[in-house]
Amino acid sequence: MPVHQLLEERWRQRRVPKAADAGSRRRNMMTDFARHVGIDYSGAETPTASLKGLRVYLAEGDGHPVEVLPPPSPRKYWTRKGIAEWLVERLAEDVPTLVGIDHGFSFPLRYFETHGLLPDWPRFLDDFQRHWPTDEDHVYVEFVRSGVAGNGAARSGNARWRRLTEERAGGAKSVFHFDVQGSVAKSTHAGIPWLRFIRQRLGARVHFWPFDGWDVPAGRSTVAEVYPALWSRGFANEGRTGDQHDAFSIAAWLSRADRDGSLAAFLKPDLSPPERTLAQVEGWILGVPGLIRASKRRDGSTEANACGSVVFRLH
Repeated sequence: MPVHQLLEERWRQRRVPKAADAGSRRRNMMTDFARHVGIDYSGAETPTASLKGLRVYLAEGDGHPVEVLPPPSPRKYWTRKGIAEWLVERLAEDVPTLVGIDHGFSFPLRYFETHGLLPDWPRFLDDFQRHWPTDEDHVYVEFVRSGVAGNGAARSGNARWRRLTEERAGGAKSVFHFDVQGSVAKSTHAGIPWLRFIRQRLGARVHFWPFDGWDVPAGRSTVAEVYPALWSRGFANEGRTGDQHDAFSIAAWLSRADRDGSLAAFLKPDLSPPERTLAQVEGWILGVPGLIRASKRRDGSTEANACGSVVFRLH
């Protein structure tokens, strides 16, 4: 059965909850996290390379996001391996934490169809890592692309393929769009195996949204894909580098949305049942609404708007 038919059958079989059931599910949701982590990612070099572009910010409680530096070592900056290990340690603690990471967590449905893969995210993670072992110490993304390591040719994609969430986000590029300004392709191909690493180490202790469900269980730490361009212009830069500001903006927005109650709506974007089923395979960018709503300009015309652009100063 083709992948799209499997997805269609899956959402048809799901029971539509009654009003009482929906209310119970809302009461069981946990959108009040004690910590909020923003990670600006980089797919450069190897998993053990010290990269200036890898930045981590943490907001605890009502606190201002602060940069988290890597553990003392000869390396000045974070490594991808170091961040994954740090996340495993933090998420293993009994402190509900929401983590936003700036790279794609999955691929468009077209990828699954082209390569004959079941629409199943955990199986996708295993299959991808076998072909793109970018979590191995000396493997560059470029090594796999060129055939020196792994077997990327057997699991490639097209830059014209976009996920539904990328289409709804507006300016988000395809996870296969390499070698252009603002590309997320390299960081995505470098980062996905580390999601598998975290999942293997922590199991059910961490909720990968929305793959593990749109509703976040009470007290469960959660990892979500984010797109800092939605929010970075909304926070004063205050002397941070671009990478620092992106990580700061992720942590700051997650913290603010959690505290003001708007996070719950973003965790349940306005999608049709088939779209929700598709997004649990392709993934969804937290902060992107299901439906792009138009806002009025001063001249009376409209513009698509996913998030506000008011500049916030956090003190």
